[in-house]
Order: sequence, then structure tokens, then C-alpha cells
Amino acid sequence: MALGLYSSFKHFSFNSKICFLTGEEATVVSTVFPDWLLDKYQLSDRPIKLLDERIVSYQSITVPTSKNTAKNISDLNNELKEFFERGFEKIKALPEVRLFQWIGNLLYGMIYFEIGEAIKQQAGTDGNLNFSQSLIHKFENLQFMLHSLIVPVEFEGIKPWTILVFKVDNPPDTFSYRDEINTLSFSLRMNDFGIVACLQDNNSNRKYHQEMLEKIGEQTLHPIQFEEICARFFYSSYLFNRLPEYTILPTRETVYIEAMPFFSSSGKALFDQWQNKTYAQVLENFWKPWSVLMFEILKIPEKPLSFLFNQTGGLKTPEQAAEGIKTIAIRD
Repeated sequence: MALGLYSSFKHFSFNSKICFLTGEEATVVSTVFPDWLLDKYQLSDRPIKLLDERIVSYQSITVPTSKNTAKNISDLNNELKEFFERGFEKIKALPEVRLFQWIGNLLYGMIYFEIGEAIKQQAGTDGNLNFSQSLIHKFENLQFMLHSLIVPVEFEGIKPWTILVFKVDNPPDTFSYRDEINTLSFSLRMNDFGIVACLQDNNSNRKYHQEMLEKIGEQTLHPIQFEEICARFFYSSYLFNRLPEYTILPTRETVYIEAMPFFSSSGKALFDQWQNKTYAQVLENFWKPWSVLMFEILKIPEKPLSFLFNQTGGLKTPEQAAEGIKTIAIRD
């Protein structure tokens, strides 16, 4: 008999008695964010905003899990704890699929929690939850891919994701987490590194930003430079206009997942046209810690402010980025 894959979206099953990943009986309530992360950065009571604008604590974001699922996720978290604590060089050596599983588990845990909370909010009302079929399709594919935590899964050909790790000169005790559920985008900045990921683009965002990535190379970045990279990736994920399809073949021993080629009958490009004004709105949000406002970003509308590159397109050093921040602060 072939290995089975469970979908929470087939019958829209989101309740505390069913494991969020496998559909087995849930016997454990697990925090989505690992305990070691909650403890190290004192996140338990730190606020995080949900899609419906409600504020909850990191510790309150939980999902129901089976005993087996809880053990496998705990093993993953314990394995990656050492990598994260030892920093950039260790993270770069981590097999990418393990990093995908860790990021994917966070994102899918957030999705499951958000949907569960939305269902509770709708209870006793006449309203129905409305989700686009494309979103459900992406969420379901992510859940299938995360079965790799439970059963053997082979990702064939092009990997379904873009995951990039940068060395960042972060202040001590930095923890900056961000996700965008609609596009399955993710960023994390801590220790001496930053991670940006697009979980269902089949490596397209990496190719889209290839020229930028080649210029950056292995340079250590100022935090504001890393956040600019994140803004570019989050915005390009929004511009990405394909719905990825995957061939999923369960066998007795292994589940094979392969990305299908992108197709457009109209010949439309993979990404919609870049709009500087919209990008500037995204960038302003990522630069909030430095109070850089849109009017500063768009002083030259056709060439938005950058702390990564100078006027001739060359890469700025972290020191030059820091000086640029001071210049804006003085001018304001």
C-alpha cells in the first residue's frame, strides 16, 4: 500500500482533536515556535499580530499534534538549535531540506492557527470563511511537503523553494521574524545571520534577483541592508503570478514530489511589472526600526533609496550603510 498524505483542506478539518499535519488523533498541544527560541529571546509574552489584526503572544500560538508528529518536530527543533546558536557558517552547512522543514513548519503552524482562530470567530454567526482556491491549493501543497517530517519524501528536480542565508552584523539579542502567508514568504534575523525564503516559487525569486545576489556575494551586511533584501523578495513574491503545480507520487517506500514546468498560454512573464511606489511602501515597513519614511525612499521616484547599492550600482559596505542612516537622521 502506498504511503498516505493527509490534507486538512479536503474537509476543512481544523480542530483540537486532529493532528495539524497528519490527521491522526491529537494528544499533544505544541507551540509553533520552538521552546528554545521562546526562552533564548524571551518571546513567550512578546506580542505578534495576526491577519485579523488581533495581538497574541508567541507562546499562545499552538497547534494540536499526535505523539509521533510532536516527537519528529521536537527532533527537528533540537537538531537545528545547535545550527542557529552557532551562527552563519553552521547554518550555511545545513542541508537545505532541513531548513525548509523548519521554516515550513513555522509557516504552516501559523496558517493552521490563523484558520482555527478564524473558525472560532465565525462560530455562532451566519458568515462563512472565504478562501481563494489558489490559496488553499498552496497551503495544501505545503502540508504535503511537510509530510517529509513524518515519512520519506524525495524532492525531484527543481526544489519548490528559494531559501537564502546572509551574514549580518546584528546587535546582540536580535530577533526579527516576519512572514507573509498569502505568498508563503518568510524572513528571520538573529545571531549573526539573516534568512529569507519563498516556499513555493520553484527557485524563481532567486533567479529574478540573480544580479543583486551576485553583487552581494559573501559580504557581511548591515541589518538595514538585509531588510532591504527582504523587502525586494517579499515584493517580488507578490509580483510572482504563477500557481505552482506539483506531481505527487506516493509509493510504498517514498513519496516523490516534483515541480511541474510553469506554463502560460499568453506568454506572460513570471513576474508582473515592478512598481517603485508599491515597492517603496513595502520597503518603508521593513525599515521601520530606522524610521526611514516613504518621502525619503522616493525622493528620486525612478530610483528608490537603497542602502545596498550606490548611484552607480556598486555594493555599499556596512559602514557606508550606517553612515547613510546617520545622514538621513541628521537631515530629518
